[in-house]
Amino acid sequence: MIILWTDALIYILISVITILFFSLRKKEYFVRPWKQVANSRTAMASLVFLVFFIIIGLLDSVHFKPSNANSHDIISLLDYCVDPIRLHQEKSYSAPFSAYSFSKELIVTPDQANTWGYQRLQYAASHLTNVETEKTGDILAKAMQGWALGAGLVIILFCGYHWLKKLRFFSCKSVNTVFATLFLLASISTMLFELSTYYHVMGTDKVGEDVFYQAIKSIRTGLVIGSLTTLIMLPLAIIFGILAGFFRGWVDDVIQYIYTTLNSIPGVLLIAALILMVQVYMANHQDQFTSLVTRADMRLLFLCLILGVTSWTGLCRMLRAETLKLREMEYVQAAQALGVPRYQILYRHILPNVMHIVLISVVLDFSSLVLAEVVLSYVNIGVDPTTYSWGNMINGARLEMAREPVVWWSLAASFVFMFGLVLSANLFVDTVRDAFDPRRAQS
Repeated sequence: MIILWTDALIYILISVITILFFSLRKKEYFVRPWKQVANSRTAMASLVFLVFFIIIGLLDSVHFKPSNANSHDIISLLDYCVDPIRLHQEKSYSAPFSAYSFSKELIVTPDQANTWGYQRLQYAASHLTNVETEKTGDILAKAMQGWALGAGLVIILFCGYHWLKKLRFFSCKSVNTVFATLFLLASISTMLFELSTYYHVMGTDKVGEDVFYQAIKSIRTGLVIGSLTTLIMLPLAIIFGILAGFFRGWVDDVIQYIYTTLNSIPGVLLIAALILMVQVYMANHQDQFTSLVTRADMRLLFLCLILGVTSWTGLCRMLRAETLKLREMEYVQAAQALGVPRYQILYRHILPNVMHIVLISVVLDFSSLVLAEVVLSYVNIGVDPTTYSWGNMINGARLEMAREPVVWWSLAASFVFMFGLVLSANLFVDTVRDAFDPRRAQS
């Protein structure tokens, strides 16, 4: 097993979340808002999508070397699970569900004659004898087979739930919503996977790699950038924001000077300069990076660090403004008059009442960071070109949009997956914000 830097940070993040969950699971102020979230159909449907993306990202975060002694590649558990898709690489472009190449080329017939036409793909629809008459029926049959497999698994889980009645945390309404969303997601996923073993359901790119495989592999990159960057940003924003608003005076002046100076530098230029410095370091110390995977992972880690250091100022400003208002509230004034230590006031009275701002900002920043990676990769200052990401997919597809006919499937696949992740995160956090907002709880 090979543990990359980003893998280790993901494991640490999961451990911290697990410890916090078990330490707070009996606290009323923690359980009550989550019960409210569980009663929201929108939140639970979005959570199913988020968990689906997270599971794929975690499978792609377990890396190891193949058992083949001659292989120096590092693959993930996700790669191992989708080997039929990963290994079926064609020569160049092919359209979704096509059995032929996208561009005409010179074909040598069995009688040694040369003709100009569309070459038959090596893997897609290779099991068919007559493509024109068999392809439509074969696609429908395999789609129904995959759909039935996913639907059957969810139906078994649903029947098992009603038999055991162990999940008492959810209301009946939210449970039905969860299983309905899971039914839709599982049936579509198994259908696409079944079809992908025989066809390229989203076509292939310039080097013949399956676009559906690229879109799935890009999920980890989006999750890593969103989660690890947020993990780096949060301590800076929370500590500086609360301290500036509560103590005011010279503390407030110093913190304001820091984030005002940082905001005065154009963000894209600062990120570009730091990324170029990282590239120069990697070029001068190639002996520290034994493979392309470790090199790409290190650049991804530095990108998260750079984005985290440059994106904490907005949340810090909002927390400062909220803390300035909270420090004048009666219960804070009473705590100060009774001689309660300042650190206890910050921990017990200030921090819980700004968490709704932190939660909504975290997920909105998560969404914006996923989108920022696309922009940065588009201008070649994002993740490594060898890293699977939606930004690299869009960057690779931008020149092909001017072709005739248009090669549209790489752009469409990256857009659909990115849209699903960002939309589900935004819908989920909207309910979480309402549940944890103390002003709504009082009303």
